[in-house]
Amino acid sequence: MSDDWNTRTKLVHAGTRRSQYGEVSEAIFLTQGFVYDSAEAAEARFLKSGPDEFIYARYGNPTVRMFEDRIAALEGAEDGFATASGMAAVNGALMSMLRAGDHVVSSRALFGSCLYILEDILTRFGVEVTFVDGTDLDAWRAAMRPDTRVVFLESISNPTLEVIDLEAVAEIAHGVGASVVVDNVFATPIYSRALAQGADVVVYSTTKHIDGQGRCLGGIVLGRRDYIRKTLEPYLKHTGGAMSPFNAWVMLKGMETLDLRVRAMTDGATTIAEALEGDVRLSRVIFPHLPSHPQYDVARRLIARGGTMLSLDIRGGQAAAFRFLNALKIMTISNNLGDAKSIVTHPATTTHQRLSEGQRTVLGITPGLVRVSVGLEDAGDLLADLRQALDAVAPV
Repeated sequence: MSDDWNTRTKLVHAGTRRSQYGEVSEAIFLTQGFVYDSAEAAEARFLKSGPDEFIYARYGNPTVRMFEDRIAALEGAEDGFATASGMAAVNGALMSMLRAGDHVVSSRALFGSCLYILEDILTRFGVEVTFVDGTDLDAWRAAMRPDTRVVFLESISNPTLEVIDLEAVAEIAHGVGASVVVDNVFATPIYSRALAQGADVVVYSTTKHIDGQGRCLGGIVLGRRDYIRKTLEPYLKHTGGAMSPFNAWVMLKGMETLDLRVRAMTDGATTIAEALEGDVRLSRVIFPHLPSHPQYDVARRLIARGGTMLSLDIRGGQAAAFRFLNALKIMTISNNLGDAKSIVTHPATTTHQRLSEGQRTVLGITPGLVRVSVGLEDAGDLLADLRQALDAVAPV
């Protein structure tokens, strides 16, 4: 790969490995194991494997390695390890570098499963976790301790789209020697360069924009090669969180159109957010690149565009939100995001339902909040669909 390739070229060509047959489309090496020419060759490979030498699919696979190399090139990372899901990536990134007695500082606005790992799993094994308002830099400073090993955050929070000043938080964390782990799903690898902004480890659910067509689960952890191969890989290969070769192939195919899809979806999200802001049926429209967003200046500085996600807070609470959701004709009710199809979610009763009412209130997850993942449909059609659904709540 040439270092001066631009994004779309990397998305199509980076990491390609061709077999002796010279195939155009990447090959699926659908095998769980690999053979050796001799017992001595097997011994040598277990002692030290080369970059194109594989042992077992739980450790690595040529198709999976192509995907890891391609997304690492896109993100500007030295290396990556692909996982079975986004949550396997979050769990692996955190568990591989923590032990009993360590301290973690995390933003409080998190996806429900991320919160479960931090609040229930890590604490069960003797890791202490402090949650802070991710937008309050003084809160980050106050929470740091000499034994703080990891800082965890979502660069754009799910579902209220808070934008954290990653550069400032990274400087604070590195001041006490802590590593910064960032879930970067909402920012996407197209618009955010979290590693350049101070993150040590970046995590994606590749189920989202990278597949982006509702087919396969997947995740990726990206960072320095020393961390990926000496800390993360031993944990993941022995605990079994590896991505399957078929899913890696689907992700490779998804990456070829990732830039095109994300930019088109962002165009739609921007059009919808700007058109609906001020609608009397909504108490707020949340979109990072709207001037009304509380972290608008931070979002403009750190994230190239507003992204594919927005949230609508519908006046009238859960009953009004349900009437709105049930009236939609194009948008689909589901709990995925980053898909070619537009998807709406009611976080308070689905993705964040395990939180107490008090926790949801603190996070801004109101009964009327609806998360919208804008897809590839015509933006005018989507806007018309949203407006007729709002009419079902309260005609104007």
